[in-house]
Amino acid sequence: MTRVRVDGVTKRFGDAVALDGVTLDLPPGELFTLLGPSGCGKTTLLRIVAGLLAQDAGSIAFDGEPVDAVPPYRRNIGVVFQGYAIFPHLTVRQNIAYGLRARRLAAAAIEAKVAAAARMVQLEPLLDRMPAALSGGQQQRVVLARALVIEPRLLLMDEPLSNLDARLRVEMRGVIRRLQRTLGITTLYVTHDQEEALAISDTIAVMDRGRVIQTGAPGGLYRMPRTRFVAEFLGGMNVLPGRITGARRGARAAVAVSGLELPWAALTPEDASGAGEAVWVGVRPESLRLEPPPGEADGWNHAAGTVTEVTYLGAVVRYEVQLGPATSLTVDVPDPDPGALRRVGETVHLWCDPARVRLLGPAT
Repeated sequence: MTRVRVDGVTKRFGDAVALDGVTLDLPPGELFTLLGPSGCGKTTLLRIVAGLLAQDAGSIAFDGEPVDAVPPYRRNIGVVFQGYAIFPHLTVRQNIAYGLRARRLAAAAIEAKVAAAARMVQLEPLLDRMPAALSGGQQQRVVLARALVIEPRLLLMDEPLSNLDARLRVEMRGVIRRLQRTLGITTLYVTHDQEEALAISDTIAVMDRGRVIQTGAPGGLYRMPRTRFVAEFLGGMNVLPGRITGARRGARAAVAVSGLELPWAALTPEDASGAGEAVWVGVRPESLRLEPPPGEADGWNHAAGTVTEVTYLGAVVRYEVQLGPATSLTVDVPDPDPGALRRVGETVHLWCDPARVRLLGPAT
């Protein structure tokens, strides 16, 4: 297992800054995901770690040893790119063996390693097929086997599931996660899909405009985003402008939201200042309820509103609730009874645990 250290890496393309002093620590054996929108710098960083692109400043180290001057073919890295890059004129067996042949291994050793890699990704019956005869999921398994068969110290994956349909994406992310855990291989994974990142990662670094905005475990990032960008990018979140009123109880502060004097109480971030500060206030749709909590109603936030939209999604029903002229909240209610849905125009009461409300930094 390999520890990867990215220290102050900067990369420019002309006047455009692709990476702006990025520092990250990838613990050995983890699946570490770079998550962000297109153009945020995540693929650029992956290519620098692979040695396919040189940074302008900063350094990359594997297990404490700088690799900036080490060419890609000597870094012993397995790479899975967005495009399959399968050789169409070679069989599955020959595609998987390509990296081993480049290393001039003996024929018997190549055959044994190919068989083992094919077994890991459940391709044994397909070894003599041509790529054109494979489904998209099978082709992705070929690419994964080819990356793993060389027994790399580090696995890099750049949007590996983006070409698959929804069902295959779910299936293949399970395959990738299972193999990564079984092999214990340090993996740097790039995606723009927040659901994929939450499902597959040990650690997520959310990036925007060449910088890392927040890093943490999936659950921690989802429950406790520190900025509006992280809150909205990592799952849907109701984000409203508010102002701290000054009433505080320990780590909580009363906040007025969108001109409504609601008794919101929010966990205060380290950089929150005092009364009168304009802030962004966030709450997840699933944290809002349409019924008061048994025995706890006095301690929860409460507001009345009007249903403006109802969307039945099977596992949840999604309501849009208007609280005021400029304030609307999305509410997700799990396991709904299709025959008892609220109607558009109906008045409802929203309830929320103060601990589920987040301050997301100054509203600038």
